[in-house]
Amino acid sequence: MPGQTPEDSPARKYVETKPPRGVYVRVFIYVVATHVLLAFMSLLVYAAKTR
Repeated sequence: MPGQTPEDSPARKYVETKPPRGVYVRVFIYVVATHVLLAFMSLLVYAAKTR
């Protein structure tokens, strides 16, 4: 419609205050993957030092 901005459309009126659940799942996966990577690197350093 002419003269109607995207903010005026009914689909945009509802504002979600909390992020979708997928964001939490993604952050959780990133945190776990980072910890696993750090643990693996620490294991490699330990193995290299004990040789």
